[in-house]
Amino acid sequence: MFINIHSHYPPVTGEWTIQSLWTDFGKTAIPGQYSIGIHPWHITTSHWENQLELLREASQNPYVLAIGECGLDKACDTSFSLQAKVFAAQVDWANEIGKPLIIHCVRAWEEVLQVLLEQGNKVPVVFHGFNKSLPLAQKIIGQGYYLSFGKSLEQPGKKKILSGLPVDKIFLETDDSAISIRLVYEWAADALSIDHNSLVLQMQKNAAAIFGAAATQL
Repeated sequence: MFINIHSHYPPVTGEWTIQSLWTDFGKTAIPGQYSIGIHPWHITTSHWENQLELLREASQNPYVLAIGECGLDKACDTSFSLQAKVFAAQVDWANEIGKPLIIHCVRAWEEVLQVLLEQGNKVPVVFHGFNKSLPLAQKIIGQGYYLSFGKSLEQPGKKKILSGLPVDKIFLETDDSAISIRLVYEWAADALSIDHNSLVLQMQKNAAAIFGAAATQL
């Protein structure tokens, strides 16, 4: 069973996939595994409080395993101060209901870490789609958080970064890419110099560590 920690598509046979939704939260009534969040790209200036209320209501569904993707993005048009306010509110809510966070971050790593610190975050955190430097990766993991890797692992330089990280602090994903999670596993196994089956088992252990009962049947 392949763990796909972050995808914008429904799962296929042989995958345990967390499908990320930023709208149509009503879909979470259909059995599956979901994360729901207010993505910084899609914050509605005049209605974000309503968006937050819809998220709070839907996220109490047991099929919703995480809050996100949410976070900060300095490359989008949404006011950064508004992004920070909405992100902080989602961190608070995730902690209130005890569900992990899936983080989207673009050019705002220090700011995201600061918000998590200021809000007193206690739930597991996964930074999805990581493709930056080894020192930054080590800093994030050093604070107890997880990193998820995807399509960037086709690049030798990104494989080298992954090879320098503890395997119990990583996840794999497809995000919005059309590639298969099996291919991402092949890239990761090569980077980590471990066999395919060992990687599969480790990803299952990692999922069970942060999602508990929802992942213990893997």
